[in-house]
Amino acid sequence: MGDALSHLFHVRLDWVDVGLWAECSGLEVEYEMEEYVEGGQNLFVHKLPGRMTFKPIVLTRPIDKDSAKLRKYMASVIIGSAARSTASITVYDADLEAVMNWSFIDVVPKSWKGPTFNAGEEKVAIEEFAFEHHGFDLMTGSL
Repeated sequence: MGDALSHLFHVRLDWVDVGLWAECSGLEVEYEMEEYVEGGQNLFVHKLPGRMTFKPIVLTRPIDKDSAKLRKYMASVIIGSAARSTASITVYDADLEAVMNWSFIDVVPKSWKGPTFNAGEEKVAIEEFAFEHHGFDLMTGSL
């Protein structure tokens, strides 16, 4: 099995397969730290983990045939037919074997940003999609 390729990953939003993406950010978990000062302990302050927080997931790719599926998903949310859903991101290695998967709960779309067009520039048309979530399973992330 080869190394995981950071540029080859697949995204599924509940019932919609939105294809392959080139960039992904926001796979972060952070604990809010609570400080506890113990009487008589002058060398340090206890740091206790509190609430877990998750960053929004931001996906970026060149516009392709799967972009229409994403638009359809976004439209379903606008008309109210889609409740909070699930999502998954799967990373593949050089042999196209799945090496890691994250499953997200209570997913809602946050934003979509289309390309900026300029006839004087030769650039790839890029789209960006972001979603919020209530976390992902930290225990079963690997396949």
